[in-house]
Amino acid sequence: MTASTHVFDTTELNFEADVIRASLTTPVLVDFWAAWCGPCKTLTPILEKVVASYNGAVRLAKVDTDAEMQLAAAFGVRSLPTVVLVKDGQMVDGFMGALPESAVREFLQRHIVANAAEEQKDTEATPAPAEIEPPERAIDAAQTELDALPPNLAEDAKAKRLRHQIDFARALKDAPDLPTLYARVEQNPTDHVSRDLLGVRLLIEGEAAAGLEEFLHILRTQRDWNDGQAKKRLIAAFATLDDEDLVGTYRRKMASLLF
Repeated sequence: MTASTHVFDTTELNFEADVIRASLTTPVLVDFWAAWCGPCKTLTPILEKVVASYNGAVRLAKVDTDAEMQLAAAFGVRSLPTVVLVKDGQMVDGFMGALPESAVREFLQRHIVANAAEEQKDTEATPAPAEIEPPERAIDAAQTELDALPPNLAEDAKAKRLRHQIDFARALKDAPDLPTLYARVEQNPTDHVSRDLLGVRLLIEGEAAAGLEEFLHILRTQRDWNDGQAKKRLIAAFATLDDEDLVGTYRRKMASLLF
């Protein structure tokens, strides 16, 4: 169990006091997990880190579903990990699956408002997550830079990179947020439209490897989906990323699926 005072284990016996009544004053994030669950081991440290950064504006209650099967059943837990947010005595939102840190922060930011003093302390202790540029602004900025290139550079690597960035930004116009997209692919793994948007959003929001994995999943399960869009996304992503090791790794993964 973590040493943080904002993270604790809870059981059916004390859930009413620890979570329901406590949420009347402070929202409580409830993490349903199990020791055998691989994604839980990935998600729990992220939840602890993000909750700690709120300095008491939200707490994290951890429920071992193997020991608390009735409590998990009461919340309709069907897969692990499952996370729910309890606020003012009611479950107000939730998600399934292991989200990256940026998506967990986005999820909480919709519901939790830390006071100014807590935010100041958090800023001093932990770097704030990068603000994501709206798609429209990203499109305009890339288009302006592209238009400024001289004609003889219209087909060079920089121009191609800018065009791919514009395409990615356009794909995200009116697209759902990360938690919604994660929920959709969790509920329907063959929803390639949502998985494609999830890959683009992860890529744009700095989770490059996770985004590339989503494109690979589509390529692996339905190579010809949408006229081979997953392959096109991967190639476009390779052109926009500066991490040569990451690009090399995923080029090899793509090749292993195609040849």
